[in-house]
Formats: sequence, C-alpha cells, structure tokens
Amino acid sequence: MFLREQQGWEFAGGAGARAFGRQLVPLADRSLYDRLRIAAAHTDWTPDLGQRIGSRDWWRGLATCTALCAGAWMLAPGWHPIMGYAAPVETGAAFEETRTQSIAPIALGATTGRRMAAGALVRPLAETPERPQVELTAALADGDTLRNALQRAGVGGGEAGRVADLVAGAVKLDDIRPGTVLSLTLGRRATRFQPRPLEQLAFRAAFDLNLTIRRSGDGLSLDRRPIAIDRTPLRVRGIVGPSLYRSARAAGVPARIVEGYIKALAARMSIGDVRASDTFEIVADQARAATGEVEVGQLQYAGLDQGGRKLQLVRWGDRDGSGGGFQDANGQYEQRGGMGMPVAGRVTSTFGMRMHPLLGFMRMHKGMDIGAPYGSPIYAAIDGVVQFAGRSGGYGNFVKLAHPGGLATGYGHMSRIAVGPGAHVRRGQVIGYVGSTGISTGPHLHWEVWKNGRPVNPRSLSLSSVQVLSRETMRAMKAKIGRLLGR
Repeated sequence: MFLREQQGWEFAGGAGARAFGRQLVPLADRSLYDRLRIAAAHTDWTPDLGQRIGSRDWWRGLATCTALCAGAWMLAPGWHPIMGYAAPVETGAAFEETRTQSIAPIALGATTGRRMAAGALVRPLAETPERPQVELTAALADGDTLRNALQRAGVGGGEAGRVADLVAGAVKLDDIRPGTVLSLTLGRRATRFQPRPLEQLAFRAAFDLNLTIRRSGDGLSLDRRPIAIDRTPLRVRGIVGPSLYRSARAAGVPARIVEGYIKALAARMSIGDVRASDTFEIVADQARAATGEVEVGQLQYAGLDQGGRKLQLVRWGDRDGSGGGFQDANGQYEQRGGMGMPVAGRVTSTFGMRMHPLLGFMRMHKGMDIGAPYGSPIYAAIDGVVQFAGRSGGYGNFVKLAHPGGLATGYGHMSRIAVGPGAHVRRGQVIGYVGSTGISTGPHLHWEVWKNGRPVNPRSLSLSSVQVLSRETMRAMKAKIGRLLGR
C-alpha cells in the first residue's frame, strides 16, 4: 500500500519516475501517530444518518452527533434573570396630564387631543361665539324656485324675496335650469333667533350670463357678468360606411342630433336605400362659451349625397311648435308613415269579424282594442279637431277627432275625457284616460279610424302630406341653406 505525499520527494521506482517530482512511501514504514492522523483525516465522521442505518458508519455518525450535543449542553452559560427598571406609577394630576398627552385609543380611557383643564385665568363663556361668515352651496331642484332654495340655505324670507326680484330683472326666473349651483356667503347675525344676512350670492343664471349679488350697506346690488358665446354652427360631413348612426357618432355628432337626422331622412326616403358610399352632411345649432362649456341645439340641416341624387332638408317654419319641420331644397315638405299607438298597452282584439265577448255572436269589430291599466293617458294619433266628446251608447265615454283628407279617429270606453268639442289637438296630446265605460269587459281603449266615412284598419293606414311653399319663402329658405353651409 502506498500513499502519495507532498511535492519534492522522489518515487522509489528510480530515475524514470523522478520526472513526476513525487514519491510514494509504504504506510507500514510510517509512525503510529502519522498512521492515526492519516486514518482520522480519511474517515467520514458526519455521515448521513438517514442512510445505511445500523452500519459502522451510521453508529460513528450517531456518536459524533451525541458528542456535539453533550458538549453544547456542558458549555451553555445557563439562564439568569435580567434586571430592568420599572417606571413609577403616576397618580392624580400627573396621571391626567400624561394621559392627555399620550397616544392611545379613546376606548381605553385616553384623552388624546383634548386640552388640559382650565386654569385660574380662564373665564367661562355664556354662549359659544358664532363664525363671522358662513360659506355654503345650494342647488336648485327640479320644480323648485330661487326663493325657496335660498330659504332652505338659511336666508330669511324677506331677503330671499328681494334677491328673487333682483334676479328677475336680469333673467326670467323660470329660465334658470334645475341643478344650478348657488354659492352663498352669509354674514354674522345679531342674535341666534334670526337668520344670517346674505353677504354675497353668485350663480350662473343663463348659459351666457353670470350673476353676483353683494351687500351694499343695508341693501343688495346686482352685478351682471356676461359670458362671451361663439354661435358658429356645428357642421359635420362624412362617409356613411357600415352604419350611418355609428359613423355620425364617431364624427362627434351628439346622439340626439343623429337621431333627428335619421328621422328627417326617414320622412323622405327609406333608410334601407342609404348606401355605404353615400356622404352625409349635418348642420346643427351650437353655442360655445368662453368658459369652455358647449351646448348643441336643434338640427338645422340634413343632407345626403348619393352621387346622382342629392337630398337637402332644412328646418323651416313652426309647424308643430318645436322649431319647425324639415323641407327639401325645392320647397316641399313631406311626411310619411303610419299613425302612432294612442296608448301604451297591448293589442287584445284586431280589426275584422270576431265573436263578441258579451253579446255571444259573430260581429264586425270596426276598430282595435288595446288593453292598458285603468287611468292610462290616451293620446291623439295625429293632429285634428274634436268633433265629439261625451257619452255614446256602447262606446261609453267617447271622443271623435276629425282630420284633413276625410280622415277621422274615435276613442272609446274612456274613464275620463280631457278635451271638449271644437278643440284643436296636436299629435301626442292627451285627450282622455283609459277606462271601462259602455259595453266593456275590462279597462281598455277601443280605437276606430274612418276614411271618408268608412271604417278602416288603423294599422294599415299610411299617411302622406305634401306642402309647397311660396316663392318668397323658397328664396328665404335657400338663403338659410347658404348660411348654414357657409356659402
């Protein structure tokens, strides 16, 4: 057996081995100390105790672990108590002062943030002093008045009335929009039993006007501050593309204007005839305030260029009280479509022959029955004049309207009539309320339509009206189109 030793020694093999610069010496020629040292150095004293359990190496590792644990226990310094300093317990005034200045939950008895007890120089007050001024805001509710809103904010009734009179001299009180924010400053009151005087009130009375009311001595003065408004119309032109509505909305046109534009086109043509390659043009009223707000008003011009055909519709006149209807560039106004439903409900019986639910035999049903809750409002289907309003046999409470072109409509079984004979009614105006008067099995509306005195199916009737303007009106209308299009 040989053991390789440190460098510089020679091998016992002779000159051929000297080139390696080492020597192997038999272990038997070593001393006992060297042999033990070498054996200890090549022995694994810490084997894995999880392997080869019960073998010689395992018992050697267990002995090593036991010896290390015993040595650590014998060399431990032991456990001795560490002496500390305990603060003295405070009582009386010292305890109250410490508790006031400490940080602790109030639930545990702390008085954090509270001031110390009053000293001898502190004098009690008879009453808590009031703030010299109070600044607050109030909003005008829907259906509310300026005077009521000021009184709810703490302004006296007499002073609120004087403020309302001042504001009425600058703008109509009914024109102040619900939701208007009122910024108020209330002054010091003489006693607790009277309201605070108004020192200042500022609000936006109109889109183009700010109003400020200030106290001047014993009276109030009004300061008007007009807001510069740019009323350049909103003009949008674009390609219809896959969807007319989406293309117009993507171009920045408000949804309400787009809906009005499509409705204006639908009165002249079928929306299904609009192609993706067509060009739409929209002009609407627009007001831009110097403060940054923008208001879009009514649709004024609706154009559609289909290449060979160009449709131009402009708002003109005051046909229905809402700013006028739309007419095309050649001066004609046309409206097409059927009549709207006179009541919100469901059709329970249609026009034609049917078995009468009460009489028990087949009978011609000359109208349409629409079931609706008792008291639901009934609206005029189209514009007309009240020809009859009162009790009419099996119809119960009955209203008959006469319309141009030999057309007439009737509304039966009403619980209450809301119009009188000879009255002019508009489409959508309430003329009565659903009931079950006359020969009826329950609350519903019996709706009849006559054409030249003969009953017709209300849902099959198509309406169309054309109006031709005078030359003077046509010239004025073409001038308006030029202004709207910037020509």
